[in-house]
Amino acid sequence: MNAVASQGRVDVRDLAIRFNVKGGEVEAVRSASIHVRPGEFVSLIGPSGCGKSTLLNVVAGFLKPSAGQVMLDGAPITGPGSDRGVVFQQYSLFPWMTVRKNVEFGLKMKGSSRSECETQARTLLGLAGLLAFENHYPDQLSGGMKQRVGIVRALATSPQVLLMDEPFGALDSQTRVVMQEILTNMWQRLRISVLFITHDIDEAVFLSDRIYVMTARPGRIKAELAVPLPRPRTPEMAETPEFAGLVRQIKGLIREESLAAMGGELGEGGLSGLCTEIGPQGMAGVV
Repeated sequence: MNAVASQGRVDVRDLAIRFNVKGGEVEAVRSASIHVRPGEFVSLIGPSGCGKSTLLNVVAGFLKPSAGQVMLDGAPITGPGSDRGVVFQQYSLFPWMTVRKNVEFGLKMKGSSRSECETQARTLLGLAGLLAFENHYPDQLSGGMKQRVGIVRALATSPQVLLMDEPFGALDSQTRVVMQEILTNMWQRLRISVLFITHDIDEAVFLSDRIYVMTARPGRIKAELAVPLPRPRTPEMAETPEFAGLVRQIKGLIREESLAAMGGELGEGGLSGLCTEIGPQGMAGVV
Protein backbone atom coordinates (compact mmCIF):
# COMPACT_ATOMS: atom_id res chain seq x y z
CA MET A 1 0.00 0.00 0.00
CA ASN A 2 1.21 3.52 -0.79
CA ALA A 3 1.58 6.00 2.07
CA VAL A 4 1.85 8.77 -0.53
CA ALA A 5 0.13 7.77 -3.76
CA SER A 6 2.05 8.15 -6.99
CA GLN A 7 -0.36 6.05 -9.07
CA GLY A 8 -4.09 5.89 -9.47
CA ARG A 9 -4.91 8.84 -11.70
CA VAL A 10 -8.24 8.34 -13.46
CA ASP A 11 -9.12 10.47 -16.47
CA VAL A 12 -12.56 10.27 -18.07
CA ARG A 13 -12.84 12.51 -21.12
CA ASP A 14 -15.99 13.25 -23.11
CA LEU A 15 -17.51 9.94 -22.12
CA ALA A 16 -20.72 8.85 -23.84
CA ILE A 17 -22.60 5.67 -23.01
CA ARG A 18 -25.56 4.49 -25.07
CA PHE A 19 -27.52 1.26 -24.84
CA ASN A 20 -29.55 -0.41 -27.55
CA VAL A 21 -32.91 -1.42 -26.14
CA LYS A 22 -36.12 -2.69 -27.61
CA GLY A 23 -37.70 0.18 -29.44
CA GLY A 24 -34.60 2.32 -29.79
CA GLU A 25 -31.51 3.63 -28.04
CA VAL A 26 -31.06 4.95 -24.51
CA GLU A 27 -28.41 7.58 -23.87
CA ALA A 28 -27.20 7.08 -20.29
CA VAL A 29 -24.19 9.43 -20.20
CA ARG A 30 -23.34 12.31 -22.53
CA SER A 31 -19.95 14.02 -22.88
CA ALA A 32 -18.94 13.56 -19.21
CA SER A 33 -15.41 14.41 -18.10
CA ILE A 34 -13.98 13.80 -14.63
CA HIS A 35 -10.58 13.12 -13.11
CA VAL A 36 -9.29 11.60 -9.90
CA ARG A 37 -5.78 12.53 -8.84
CA PRO A 38 -3.49 9.94 -7.21
CA GLY A 39 -4.58 9.42 -3.62
CA GLU A 40 -7.67 11.61 -3.97
CA PHE A 41 -11.19 10.81 -2.72
CA VAL A 42 -13.78 11.88 -5.31
CA SER A 43 -17.54 11.35 -5.15
CA LEU A 44 -20.18 11.31 -7.90
CA ILE A 45 -23.67 12.36 -6.91
CA GLY A 46 -26.83 13.20 -8.81
CA PRO A 47 -30.50 12.34 -9.35
CA SER A 48 -31.57 8.71 -9.54
CA GLY A 49 -30.92 7.22 -12.96
CA CYS A 50 -28.42 9.88 -14.01
CA GLY A 51 -25.71 7.38 -15.00
CA LYS A 52 -23.42 7.47 -11.94
CA SER A 53 -23.13 3.70 -11.63
CA THR A 54 -22.88 3.31 -15.39
CA LEU A 55 -19.90 5.67 -15.46
CA LEU A 56 -18.23 3.77 -12.61
CA ASN A 57 -18.78 0.46 -14.43
CA VAL A 58 -16.90 1.85 -17.42
CA VAL A 59 -13.97 2.82 -15.18
CA ALA A 60 -14.12 -0.69 -13.67
CA GLY A 61 -13.92 -2.15 -17.18
CA PHE A 62 -17.30 -3.89 -17.01
CA LEU A 63 -18.80 -1.72 -19.77
CA LYS A 64 -17.36 -0.34 -23.00
CA PRO A 65 -17.84 3.37 -23.68
CA SER A 66 -19.76 4.42 -26.79
CA ALA A 67 -17.42 7.40 -27.20
CA GLY A 68 -14.69 9.20 -25.29
CA GLN A 69 -11.63 8.07 -23.36
CA VAL A 70 -11.22 6.35 -19.98
CA MET A 71 -7.63 6.18 -18.74
CA LEU A 72 -5.80 4.90 -15.68
CA ASP A 73 -2.33 6.35 -15.22
CA GLY A 74 -2.28 7.31 -18.90
CA ALA A 75 -3.23 3.86 -20.24
CA PRO A 76 -6.66 3.11 -21.77
CA ILE A 77 -8.97 0.95 -19.67
CA THR A 78 -10.04 -1.97 -21.84
CA GLY A 79 -11.47 -4.36 -19.24
CA PRO A 80 -11.45 -5.33 -15.55
CA GLY A 81 -8.08 -5.55 -13.81
CA SER A 82 -6.44 -6.00 -10.43
CA ASP A 83 -5.34 -2.35 -10.58
CA ARG A 84 -8.94 -1.48 -9.68
CA GLY A 85 -10.77 -2.79 -6.63
CA VAL A 86 -14.58 -2.65 -6.70
CA VAL A 87 -17.05 -2.58 -3.80
CA PHE A 88 -20.79 -2.77 -4.47
CA GLN A 89 -23.80 -2.28 -2.21
CA GLN A 90 -24.25 -6.07 -2.08
CA TYR A 91 -21.67 -7.73 0.13
CA SER A 92 -20.70 -10.42 -2.42
CA LEU A 93 -18.64 -12.48 0.01
CA PHE A 94 -18.06 -16.21 -0.38
CA PRO A 95 -20.30 -17.68 2.36
CA TRP A 96 -18.27 -20.90 2.58
CA MET A 97 -15.03 -19.03 3.34
CA THR A 98 -13.94 -17.43 6.59
CA VAL A 99 -13.33 -13.69 6.76
CA ARG A 100 -9.59 -14.12 6.30
CA LYS A 101 -9.99 -16.60 3.45
CA ASN A 102 -12.32 -14.16 1.68
CA VAL A 103 -9.65 -11.47 1.93
CA GLU A 104 -6.89 -13.85 0.81
CA PHE A 105 -8.79 -15.01 -2.28
CA GLY A 106 -7.63 -12.27 -4.65
CA LEU A 107 -4.07 -12.53 -3.41
CA LYS A 108 -4.02 -16.25 -4.17
CA MET A 109 -5.33 -15.54 -7.67
CA LYS A 110 -2.38 -13.18 -8.16
CA GLY A 111 0.04 -15.93 -7.13
CA SER A 112 1.05 -14.64 -3.69
CA SER A 113 2.54 -17.17 -1.31
CA ARG A 114 0.56 -18.52 1.61
CA SER A 115 2.54 -16.45 4.11
CA GLU A 116 2.15 -13.28 2.00
CA CYS A 117 -1.60 -13.85 1.78
CA GLU A 118 -1.96 -14.30 5.51
CA THR A 119 0.24 -11.32 6.38
CA GLN A 120 -1.53 -8.93 4.02
CA ALA A 121 -4.99 -10.13 5.03
CA ARG A 122 -4.30 -9.87 8.76
CA THR A 123 -2.73 -6.41 8.37
CA LEU A 124 -5.78 -5.04 6.58
CA LEU A 125 -8.24 -6.78 8.88
CA GLY A 126 -6.46 -5.17 11.81
CA LEU A 127 -6.74 -1.77 10.14
CA ALA A 128 -10.49 -2.33 9.71
CA GLY A 129 -10.95 -3.56 13.28
CA LEU A 130 -11.82 -7.08 12.16
CA LEU A 131 -8.82 -9.15 13.18
CA ALA A 132 -10.74 -10.76 16.05
CA PHE A 133 -13.26 -12.06 13.47
CA GLU A 134 -10.79 -13.50 10.95
CA ASN A 135 -12.07 -17.06 11.48
CA HIS A 136 -15.77 -16.17 11.41
CA TYR A 137 -18.01 -16.85 8.42
CA PRO A 138 -20.04 -14.10 6.69
CA ASP A 139 -23.37 -15.27 8.16
CA GLN A 140 -21.91 -14.65 11.63
CA LEU A 141 -21.30 -10.95 10.88
CA SER A 142 -23.45 -7.82 10.94
CA GLY A 143 -24.11 -5.90 7.75
CA GLY A 144 -21.52 -3.27 8.57
CA MET A 145 -18.90 -5.92 9.32
CA LYS A 146 -19.63 -7.72 6.05
CA GLN A 147 -19.12 -4.51 4.12
CA ARG A 148 -15.86 -3.87 5.96
CA VAL A 149 -14.69 -7.32 4.85
CA GLY A 150 -15.71 -6.44 1.29
CA ILE A 151 -13.67 -3.24 1.40
CA VAL A 152 -10.65 -5.05 2.86
CA ARG A 153 -10.92 -7.74 0.19
CA ALA A 154 -10.96 -5.09 -2.53
CA LEU A 155 -7.87 -3.46 -1.01
CA ALA A 156 -5.93 -6.68 -0.45
CA THR A 157 -4.44 -6.85 -3.95
CA SER A 158 -3.06 -3.29 -3.63
CA PRO A 159 -5.10 -1.70 -6.44
CA GLN A 160 -4.30 1.81 -7.66
CA VAL A 161 -7.99 2.81 -7.45
CA LEU A 162 -10.90 1.77 -5.25
CA LEU A 163 -14.29 2.04 -6.98
CA MET A 164 -17.27 2.11 -4.61
CA ASP A 165 -20.89 1.99 -5.77
CA GLU A 166 -23.30 2.91 -2.94
CA PRO A 167 -21.35 0.68 -0.53
CA PHE A 168 -23.33 1.79 2.54
CA GLY A 169 -26.75 2.03 0.91
CA ALA A 170 -28.11 -1.12 2.57
CA LEU A 171 -27.01 -0.16 6.09
CA ASP A 172 -29.08 1.52 8.79
CA SER A 173 -28.30 5.19 9.44
CA GLN A 174 -26.27 4.65 12.61
CA THR A 175 -24.11 1.91 11.07
CA ARG A 176 -23.70 4.02 7.94
CA VAL A 177 -22.23 6.93 9.93
CA VAL A 178 -19.78 4.59 11.67
CA MET A 179 -18.77 3.04 8.35
CA GLN A 180 -18.10 6.48 6.87
CA GLU A 181 -15.71 7.23 9.72
CA ILE A 182 -13.99 3.83 9.39
CA LEU A 183 -13.59 4.32 5.62
CA THR A 184 -12.15 7.81 5.93
CA ASN A 185 -9.69 6.60 8.57
CA MET A 186 -8.58 3.70 6.35
CA TRP A 187 -8.23 6.01 3.37
CA GLN A 188 -6.19 8.44 5.48
CA ARG A 189 -3.76 5.61 6.23
CA LEU A 190 -3.58 4.06 2.76
CA ARG A 191 -4.02 7.12 0.50
CA ILE A 192 -5.46 5.12 -2.37
CA SER A 193 -7.45 6.88 -5.09
CA VAL A 194 -11.21 6.46 -4.55
CA LEU A 195 -14.16 7.04 -6.88
CA PHE A 196 -17.29 6.86 -4.73
CA ILE A 197 -20.93 6.76 -5.86
CA THR A 198 -23.62 7.85 -3.42
CA HIS A 199 -27.10 9.37 -3.19
CA ASP A 200 -26.33 10.72 0.30
CA ILE A 201 -25.18 14.34 0.13
CA ASP A 202 -23.90 14.46 3.73
CA GLU A 203 -21.92 11.28 3.06
CA ALA A 204 -20.31 12.76 -0.05
CA VAL A 205 -19.30 15.94 1.78
CA PHE A 206 -17.94 14.07 4.81
CA LEU A 207 -15.78 11.69 2.77
CA SER A 208 -14.62 13.61 -0.28
CA ASP A 209 -11.89 15.94 -1.45
CA ARG A 210 -14.00 16.85 -4.47
CA ILE A 211 -17.56 16.14 -5.58
CA TYR A 212 -18.96 15.96 -9.11
CA VAL A 213 -22.69 16.65 -9.41
CA MET A 214 -24.35 15.02 -12.41
CA THR A 215 -27.39 16.14 -14.35
CA ALA A 216 -30.50 14.09 -14.95
CA ARG A 217 -30.23 11.53 -17.76
CA PRO A 218 -28.39 11.68 -20.02
CA GLY A 219 -25.83 12.27 -17.30
CA ARG A 220 -23.44 15.17 -17.77
CA ILE A 221 -21.27 16.97 -15.25
CA LYS A 222 -23.26 19.88 -13.86
CA ALA A 223 -20.75 21.06 -11.24
CA GLU A 224 -17.39 20.23 -9.69
CA LEU A 225 -17.06 21.25 -6.04
CA ALA A 226 -14.04 21.18 -3.75
CA VAL A 227 -14.63 20.19 -0.12
CA PRO A 228 -12.58 22.62 2.01
CA LEU A 229 -12.91 20.68 5.28
CA PRO A 230 -9.63 19.74 7.00
CA ARG A 231 -8.54 16.14 7.56
CA PRO A 232 -8.86 13.97 9.50
CA ARG A 233 -12.64 14.30 9.27
CA THR A 234 -14.71 14.01 12.42
CA PRO A 235 -18.51 13.74 12.90
CA GLU A 236 -18.51 17.17 14.59
CA MET A 237 -17.67 18.77 11.24
CA ALA A 238 -21.24 18.11 10.14
CA GLU A 239 -22.28 20.91 12.51
CA THR A 240 -20.06 23.56 10.90
CA PRO A 241 -21.33 26.33 8.61
CA GLU A 242 -18.92 25.18 5.87
CA PHE A 243 -20.38 21.66 5.88
CA ALA A 244 -23.98 22.88 5.97
CA GLY A 245 -23.35 25.42 3.20
CA LEU A 246 -21.90 22.82 0.85
CA VAL A 247 -24.75 20.37 1.56
CA ARG A 248 -27.25 23.16 0.84
CA GLN A 249 -25.51 24.03 -2.44
CA ILE A 250 -25.50 20.42 -3.66
CA LYS A 251 -29.15 19.94 -2.63
CA GLY A 252 -30.06 22.94 -4.75
CA LEU A 253 -28.18 21.60 -7.78
CA ILE A 254 -29.75 18.15 -7.52
CA ARG A 255 -33.22 19.60 -6.91
CA GLU A 256 -32.93 21.57 -10.15
CA GLU A 257 -32.11 18.40 -12.04
CA SER A 258 -34.78 16.29 -10.34
CA LEU A 259 -37.47 18.86 -11.13
CA ALA A 260 -36.24 19.15 -14.72
CA ALA A 261 -36.40 15.37 -15.11
CA MET A 262 -39.92 15.23 -13.65
CA GLY A 263 -41.04 18.07 -15.87
CA GLY A 264 -39.70 16.28 -18.93
CA GLU A 265 -41.56 13.11 -18.02
CA LEU A 266 -44.80 14.94 -17.27
CA GLY A 267 -44.77 17.06 -20.41
CA GLU A 268 -44.46 20.78 -20.97
CA GLY A 269 -46.72 21.66 -18.08
CA GLY A 270 -44.46 19.87 -15.61
CA LEU A 271 -45.69 19.67 -12.03
CA SER A 272 -48.03 22.62 -12.45
CA GLY A 273 -49.61 20.91 -15.44
CA LEU A 274 -50.20 17.78 -13.39
CA CYS A 275 -51.87 19.79 -10.62
CA THR A 276 -54.10 21.49 -13.19
CA GLU A 277 -55.19 18.12 -14.58
CA ILE A 278 -55.88 16.71 -11.13
CA GLY A 279 -57.94 19.68 -10.10
CA PRO A 280 -58.98 20.85 -6.62
CA GLN A 281 -59.55 17.37 -5.24
CA GLY A 282 -55.75 17.03 -4.89
CA MET A 283 -53.65 13.89 -5.25
CA ALA A 284 -56.16 11.36 -3.98
CA GLY A 285 -56.26 8.31 -6.18
CA VAL A 286 -53.12 9.23 -8.14
CA VAL A 287 -50.63 6.33 -8.17
